[in-house]
Amino acid sequence: MAENDDAGRGPLSRGGVAPQPLFAVAAVLLGSFLANFDSRLTTVGLPDLRGAFSLGFDEGAWLSTAGIGSQIFIAPAVAWLATVFGLRRVLGIPSLVYAAVSLIIPFVHDYPTLLGLSVVHGLLLGTFVPATLMIVFRNLPIRWWLPAISIYSIRVGFALDTSSSLVGFYVDHLGWQWLYWQGVVIAPLMGLMVYLGTPNEPVNRALLREADWGGMLLLGASVSMIYAGLDQGNRLDWLGSGTVMALLVGGGVLFVAFLVNESLVRQPWAHVNVLFSRNIGLSLVVILLYTLTSLSNSSLVPNFLGNIGLLRPEQSGLLLLGYGALPMFVLVPISIWVLRHFDARAVTVVGFTCFAAANLWGTQLTHDWAREDFIGIVLLQAIGQSTTLLPIIIMALSNSDPSRATSFAAYIQIMRLGGAEIGVALMGTWLRVREQVHSFYLGQNLGVGDADVVRILKQLADHFAAHGTGSAQARAVGTLASLVQREANVLAYIDGFWLCFWLAMAALGIVALITRAPPGPFTPAPFGFARMLLRKCGVPVT
Repeated sequence: MAENDDAGRGPLSRGGVAPQPLFAVAAVLLGSFLANFDSRLTTVGLPDLRGAFSLGFDEGAWLSTAGIGSQIFIAPAVAWLATVFGLRRVLGIPSLVYAAVSLIIPFVHDYPTLLGLSVVHGLLLGTFVPATLMIVFRNLPIRWWLPAISIYSIRVGFALDTSSSLVGFYVDHLGWQWLYWQGVVIAPLMGLMVYLGTPNEPVNRALLREADWGGMLLLGASVSMIYAGLDQGNRLDWLGSGTVMALLVGGGVLFVAFLVNESLVRQPWAHVNVLFSRNIGLSLVVILLYTLTSLSNSSLVPNFLGNIGLLRPEQSGLLLLGYGALPMFVLVPISIWVLRHFDARAVTVVGFTCFAAANLWGTQLTHDWAREDFIGIVLLQAIGQSTTLLPIIIMALSNSDPSRATSFAAYIQIMRLGGAEIGVALMGTWLRVREQVHSFYLGQNLGVGDADVVRILKQLADHFAAHGTGSAQARAVGTLASLVQREANVLAYIDGFWLCFWLAMAALGIVALITRAPPGPFTPAPFGFARMLLRKCGVPVT
C-alpha cells in the first residue's frame, strides 16, 4: 500500500517524498488547528459574535449552520481534487483566499453578505484537514507517518480543550475580531509550509477527463442538507417545521440520487462497495461512535459549567486546557510508541474504556459540582482522546485498498466532520427533550398545597420580604421554579453522560468484531518477551 507510486490511484499513493518533511508536518499541524478552532468558533464564540454583529438568535443559528454545512459540502471531494490538481494548488491558493475573507468578515454589517462570506469561509476551511492528511501519505517517508497521523488525530481533542480558553482570551484581551483574524496570520503560514514541504505536481488530466462531478455535488449537497436540517431541527421543532422537513427529505433524495449515479457512471468517484469490506465498514462505524462518545468532552462538560455553573468560556477553558489539552503532549508520544509495538485494536479498547469510565463518573453529577470536580473526568477523556482516534485511523488505513483510496477518503471525511456536527445537533436535542421530561415529572411532585412546597415558599418569601413585601411571594414562586429547572437540567446532563457511556460500550463491541489487518507499514513490531516467543514459534518479526 505505502509503496505505490501511481499518483492517480488516490491519496494513499505516493506523490513524491517531501524535500523538507518538517515543513510538511508543520502544514498538517497548522491546517488541523485552524480547521478545528474555526469549527468551534460558531459554538463557543457564537454568543459574542451575535453581539458583535447585532444578530438575533435565529440569525446567529443560521450563521453557524452556513459555516459548518459548507465545510461538510466540500470535505468529501478534497482527496480527489488534491489527487488531480496537486496539494500545492488545493491548499496554497485557498489559504490565501481564506486569509482575505477572514480579514474582511469583521467589517461586514449586512447580514446576507455576512452569510455569503461565511459560506465561502467554510468552503475554504473544509479543504484544510482532508488535504493536510494527504500530505502524510503522498509526501512523507513511512517513518514519519505515525507521528504525523497522531497530529491529525488529536487535533479534535486538542481543539476542543483549547478553544474555550482561546475564544475567551481573544474576546477579553485582543477583541472579538481576532476570532477571524488569527486566520489572516495562520493560513498564509500554512500555505508557505505546504509550498516548502511538498513537491510541485502536474495536473492529472487523465483523471480530470473522467471526473464524476455529479457524484461529488450530489454527495456533498445531500450530507450538508441533512446536517442543516438536524442542526436547525432543535430550534425549529423538527417535524413541525417545513424548513427542517424540506432539508431532511431533500438531503435524503439527493443521497439516493448519489447512489444511483455511482452505480451508473463509468468511473464512479466514490465506490459504494468500499463500505462492504468488513474491517473498513466496521472502522467507519467505530469512527462515528468515537465522535458521538467524545461529545461528553466537547458538549457536556463545558455546557454544564456554562449553564449550571454559570462560568464564562475562558473560565471553564482553564479546566480543559490544564487537564485535557496539556496532558496530550505526554500522552500522544506514549500512544505512538504503544502503536509501534501493540495491535491497534488493543489500544482502541483502552481508549474507549477510558471514555466509558469518564462518562460513568459523570453520571454522579449534582448541581453542587464545580469546575474542580471535573478534573478526573477530563483527565480520563484526555487519555481516551489520545488512545482512540489514532489507532482507529491506523486500523482503517491498514485495511484500505489503495485503488479505492479516494472513495475511502470521501467516506471517512463524512464520518469525521458530518458525524461530529450531526452528533452535536442530536445531543442538543437529547438534552432539551430530557430536560422537558424531567421538568414534567419534577413538577408533578410539587402539588399546590403540599406541606413541603408551602414550607419552602414561605421560607423564600420571608427571605425576599426584606426587599419588598409586595413582590416577595412572586419572587419566591419564581425562585422555586428556577430551582426545579436547574435540577431538571442536571438530570438531563446525567442522561447525556449515560448516553455517551453506552455509545462507548457499543464501540467496544464493534472493535471486538474487527479482524487482524494484513501486514503493512503500520504492522506493530513486538519487543522483549513477545519477540522472543514469536521467533521460537518460527514467526518472522521485524
